[in-house]
Amino acid sequence: MNSEIAGKVVVITGASSGIGKATAELLAAQGAKVVLGARRIEQLESIVDAIRQNGGQAAYTQTDVTQRQDLEALVALAVKHFGRLDVMVNNAGIAQLYRMEETDVEGWEQMIDVNIKGTLYGIAAAMPEFLKNGSGHFVNIISTAGIAIVPTMGVYAGTKNAVRTISEALRQESEGRWRVTGISPGYVATEFVSNIKNEAIRSASQATADRISIPPEAIAQAVAYAIGQPQNVDVGDIVIRPSVQG
Repeated sequence: MNSEIAGKVVVITGASSGIGKATAELLAAQGAKVVLGARRIEQLESIVDAIRQNGGQAAYTQTDVTQRQDLEALVALAVKHFGRLDVMVNNAGIAQLYRMEETDVEGWEQMIDVNIKGTLYGIAAAMPEFLKNGSGHFVNIISTAGIAIVPTMGVYAGTKNAVRTISEALRQESEGRWRVTGISPGYVATEFVSNIKNEAIRSASQATADRISIPPEAIAQAVAYAIGQPQNVDVGDIVIRPSVQG
């Protein structure tokens, strides 16, 4: 068991499947106390039950990251159940992929609300606890889409690069008081692609994902690596993707 992870209280958004679920399970197995938030309450209940049956400690509450009060309630649950907050994993995210000329304004707004504002709400909810404790760790799940810019991903990549910029400013402002890690996954075998509205792009993306995706546990391992470092070690950015991804 990793002694740097054991006992830490970790909040994870978007925890009902995929990267969030894999991260919760891995950290709980390594002794962390995990607090899970997502919109799908039944999935959260099942994940938490399994963690507890395996000897882990976990709590959950229904969370919509576009609602600031939901993030505040999620952090409050962590403090109520486990007495403190050590790590905030801002994992919830969504993609709607269209060419700019198609003006999918609804999709743009959805990505801004979930990817940018949802992360900012997570930061705002966790920050008072980190300031009170004198330490903390923000882990923001970004994307390789913000590194390689391609057609149809302009706004999605823009939201993820906004998080990348916010993360770096947050790190510099810390002056050692909290740590900040940005993790950029490539294609991962999750339900992520299934939420894309554009049928043609969803089908093509799913075909690529089915062919090259890495398991969400690979991203969870990266999260655990960053959290597991000594307090004076800040892992800034990790890019993790299939070896064949362009």
